[in-house]
Amino acid sequence: MDIIDELSWRGLIAINTDIDELRKALAAGPVTFYGGFDPTAPGLHIGNLVLLLTMRRFQLAGHRPVGLVGGATGLIGDPSGKSTERVLNSQDVVADWVDKIRGEVSQFLDFDRGKNSALIVSNLEWTGPMSALEFLRDVGKHFSVNQMLGRESVKARLEGGGISYTEFSYQLLQANDFLELHRRYGCTLQLGGSDQWGNLVSGTGLIRAVEGTSVHALATPLITKPDGTKYGKTAGGAIWLSPRLMSPYAFYQFWLNVSDGEVGNLLRVFSFKSRAEIEELERVTAEKPALRAGQRALAEELTTLVHGARDCTAAAAAARALFGQGELDELDLATLAAAVAELNPAEVPDLAQTGLPQIANLMAAAGVVPSVSAARRAIDEGGAYVNNRKVTDIGAVLEPADLLHGRYLILRRGKRTVGAVQIAADAANSGA
Repeated sequence: MDIIDELSWRGLIAINTDIDELRKALAAGPVTFYGGFDPTAPGLHIGNLVLLLTMRRFQLAGHRPVGLVGGATGLIGDPSGKSTERVLNSQDVVADWVDKIRGEVSQFLDFDRGKNSALIVSNLEWTGPMSALEFLRDVGKHFSVNQMLGRESVKARLEGGGISYTEFSYQLLQANDFLELHRRYGCTLQLGGSDQWGNLVSGTGLIRAVEGTSVHALATPLITKPDGTKYGKTAGGAIWLSPRLMSPYAFYQFWLNVSDGEVGNLLRVFSFKSRAEIEELERVTAEKPALRAGQRALAEELTTLVHGARDCTAAAAAARALFGQGELDELDLATLAAAVAELNPAEVPDLAQTGLPQIANLMAAAGVVPSVSAARRAIDEGGAYVNNRKVTDIGAVLEPADLLHGRYLILRRGKRTVGAVQIAADAANSGA
């Protein structure tokens, strides 16, 4: 199975310029290709991860990746997929985000593979020195406004109220990036998401017009949930790759909690497991859904890939411990704090000032039961736990020694209903 067959089986080819010609080029020898990442946020999310891992697959197949971070295009804003104009960030903000994203892109590519070693570049290097006159003469001259108006991203914005000349010109900037990388490094393939298709073919058209050469573009599909909404977003925001923006525990939990109907497709897109391994995980998931075999495999592989084996082990241990399958007091503070944050904890003030609250009251406050009376019934029936220890006294109170790391308490009713309380930050700090 060659790289094209591999991508096809995984559902990672949405549209392309000429798949047969691309297959021939890839078979003839190493191809230099690129994927671009604009600094429109302080980090990348799992929508970007589709492109990053596709680039990794091409490199593992023997081809040379160029990761382009949009130091220039990030100052402009891509209209693709946006119903309104982007807010323009300052040059200092964009420069800071370029550095952060450069580091994130770098961790997925190999820079020590000889002739196929990866490169990371910023398009500000060649776009910054270019004058407006040069841009209009050398790039703009090769574009028809009629064709530009026909791009889906532009049409959608025109139908929705309009588009600025700044964002209208974005496709020319991206096309010029492909031309520049073609000249500098012999780049003949651009990868991107299907919502970027207009920008991708603008690049192939510019190279054909200026250099008289045919090059290739391949777009991956937008990965969506069964309801049609995009992955990469939750009610609380994006699923970030950076631990600065999302804890490894929360990242692990995202994958662990995907539905059985989703997991097969997600394994194909994001996992590097073989076809046989993925099909076996799909079989086990269908026959024994309670094991969540596919979800666990996905969560462990991706958390290890993005955050490292140590953070993955800690996240998995926390996930088990919250539901009584491990020792909570063995979790480090950072992992425990991340797990508690995901439980939307109830906050209680300094115990020295308020006295010792009853466990039943805390269970109700944490939402593991609907009322204090229900908490007392759960205790009486043997189904209440504090830090995985069964509570047998309906009048039991919280003792300071019960607090994990001096601040947190995990409460559970039965096997699956878990909540938490935490001492208010100022109280916890003053007692430290």
